[in-house]
Amino acid sequence: MAGGSALTLALAFLAVACLPVAFALLFCVDEILDRVVCGWSEWRERRHERRTIARLDRAIEADALTRDVDLTALDRPDRQPLELIAADLRRLGGHRLAAGGRSVVWHGAVIEAYDDRLRAGCRALGITEHLADLDGVDREIERVRVEGLLDAAGLPVPAARAGRRPRNRRA
Repeated sequence: MAGGSALTLALAFLAVACLPVAFALLFCVDEILDRVVCGWSEWRERRHERRTIARLDRAIEADALTRDVDLTALDRPDRQPLELIAADLRRLGGHRLAAGGRSVVWHGAVIEAYDDRLRAGCRALGITEHLADLDGVDREIERVRVEGLLDAAGLPVPAARAGRRPRNRRA
């Protein structure tokens, strides 16, 4: 009989100890269900994306396209990070466009440095450029073309973005 009352007493203590947990579950059941449903939905979406990517890889034979790509060219020690090239282009582009009050020599040096960074960006992304071969208006046209190609390739060049160009308004 003593064992039965001890068991009853232990179950009573357990019930009292679990009572706050039961109330918390009762009041938070909608939150818990929401998290479970959201987690399941995210898992389904990730699974669907992985299956879609695998299907596209099979459809376009992605392995055959990348088989001949030499990745060692990307690990050269003299290769500069694209982030550094983009930062230099932003800085030099600002100096190049705001050259008022500066000497002609300073402005020429900024243009040369800007063109050098454009060439480095083109080398990093495998874009053909002819900035070193041209001068005058032809070089300006080539600079605009290269800026557009770099921007289209994912290297943000402020001068190539139409929304950031200062507009000349006529009254």
